[in-house]
Amino acid sequence: MGDRHLLDRPVWSALTTRRAEFATGGPLAHRLSPDMGLFAAAADASQPALAALARLVGPGEIVGTVEPAGWPAAPGLTPIRDARCVQMVADQVPVFEASADIVPLNESDAPAMLDLATRTEPGPFRAATHRFGGFVGVKQGGRLVAMAGRRLAVPGHVELSGVCTDPEHRGRGYARILSAHVARAIAAAGDRPFLHAYAGHGATIALYESLGFRIRTELDYRLFARG
Repeated sequence: MGDRHLLDRPVWSALTTRRAEFATGGPLAHRLSPDMGLFAAAADASQPALAALARLVGPGEIVGTVEPAGWPAAPGLTPIRDARCVQMVADQVPVFEASADIVPLNESDAPAMLDLATRTEPGPFRAATHRFGGFVGVKQGGRLVAMAGRRLAVPGHVELSGVCTDPEHRGRGYARILSAHVARAIAAAGDRPFLHAYAGHGATIALYESLGFRIRTELDYRLFARG
């Protein structure tokens, strides 16, 4: 199975390879541990696999999928959000001088990371999302004001994710320097950085293009609820 195919279905690929330790399910469907994120995926688009995915979702729960356009919904789950996303990969990340001190984030920073992500909504972020590892941040007066880290990972690729900045500290280039820092660390470890961004967010896409990322494909990010 080549890298291109793995990235075509990044959630299934991650939960069955390098993020399998954080997944639950069986051969037909997997979901990420709820305290780490919303993501879930069926093995394929067959009815048995989609039904297996639906069985992983309990009453009142929400899951998210990232799939090619036209991927069928699991039976019994109600779609509550549909968004078109671009998947971007970096061939080479430029090196430039950081304009702020970048510090590694650890377990003691978890409450502040969750608070920042909750207020800024960089994407699905839960109480244990930081355990994917590789998160770094910028602090002002001991307070976390910006961060970036890693999320999905498949053989050969690691996702840059969780990039966010406190509204009072925007305009200082923190997203740029943190994204570049994490992307370079991913590359230094022998992997290729990739990420997902909403297709309609032109400024965000332009930022990542300036860091050496290019659009590889488009995918659908959908949220589903079990009533």
